[in-house]
Amino acid sequence: MGRVLGVIVEYNPLHNGHAYHLAASKEAAGAEAVVAVMSGHWLQRGEPALMNKWARAEAALHAGVDLVLELPVAYSAQPAEWFAYGAVAALHATGVVDAFCFGSESGDIGALRALAAKLAAEPAEFAALLRERLKTGAPYPAAYADAAGALTGSPDAAALLAEPNNSLGFHYLLALERLGARMTPLTIRRVKAGYHDANFADASIASATAIRKRLLAASGDAAEALDAVAAYVPEATLRILRREWEAGRAPMHWERYRAPLFHRLLTLPESRLAALRDVTEGLERRIKKALPALPPDASVEALLDALKTKRYTRTKLQRMLTAVYLDHAKEALGAESLQAGPPALRALGFTDAGQALLARMKRTASVPVVTRIGRDAHPLLALDAAATAAYALGYATAGPDDWFADYYKPPVRVSFSGSDAK
Repeated sequence: MGRVLGVIVEYNPLHNGHAYHLAASKEAAGAEAVVAVMSGHWLQRGEPALMNKWARAEAALHAGVDLVLELPVAYSAQPAEWFAYGAVAALHATGVVDAFCFGSESGDIGALRALAAKLAAEPAEFAALLRERLKTGAPYPAAYADAAGALTGSPDAAALLAEPNNSLGFHYLLALERLGARMTPLTIRRVKAGYHDANFADASIASATAIRKRLLAASGDAAEALDAVAAYVPEATLRILRREWEAGRAPMHWERYRAPLFHRLLTLPESRLAALRDVTEGLERRIKKALPALPPDASVEALLDALKTKRYTRTKLQRMLTAVYLDHAKEALGAESLQAGPPALRALGFTDAGQALLARMKRTASVPVVTRIGRDAHPLLALDAAATAAYALGYATAGPDDWFADYYKPPVRVSFSGSDAK
């Protein structure tokens, strides 16, 4: 097998822009096979995935990925630094990935890589600049971008990191530097739809944000919703989304978890909330103050609106709610634990070529390669099994097969004969 490309994805859901990026990345790398590290059920912006991880892995395989590995929830529902570190560490740990490619607004790998090289060691001067900007109440991403610009004396650096895909790509490169990984980084310029674009401005390319918004606006009418997004997603994505919707497993969103989430927020004492990841700077007190003021039958959206400030962005708050719902303690997910990287590589799905890659990885990988989670799994993998059970609680109907799927469900396999997928 020739060169192997790595990509880091969420595919929430996989759309035509993703398919373009995948094809362009494969061509840029001169790769014959693609390994994707994909978030599981809980995503980087602190949201439940629209479809479960096996359905999204299946869509990825139809789109041209050969092997899908799960990014553990310990990394997937984290700010950019740890999300990127976990994903790049997973690609590095395979021992088979030659290059990885990400989308960016700039399309300029040189500028991003130079900036990452300067900040990889996080010099004391940078840390001081970052603290100063955080004291003004600026959100962390904005404070980080501004501090980077001040350190380098370049307003271009701050402008570069102000764009969401540039910023995430920068953190991939930062992880590459810190891990000493030898994979070749590449970037493809994002086209037509921006990361946060919430509207359909093109005939076939829209952001995942716009697609999710359209799907969730359909008030439960699957036919109406799927017709509205059909032009923006590959046929396989549409087919899988229809199947999951009809089975009551999609579209998943925070309101499906309102009851168990509010139960935890209402019953956990402030001291217990304060021990959870992303509950910082007195946010536990803000939560307890906001809850009594909510209207009857308040939604999760209403809670987010009540908590949001300049400092507490929606994404920050959603990640906090994920940590509360999943009971992710600060102590268990500290830097010392996360710096070790994923403790195993979990395969969610593969093609025939991906199965050959998986067999090769069992000889080259620096951590165990697994297809299911064992009952005596590493604590970070046990969090994935718990996250699956918590995710399944949002299905229209769910039982033990859904709650404990991580222990028995095999990887998705997609075989191709000619141009036909089975």
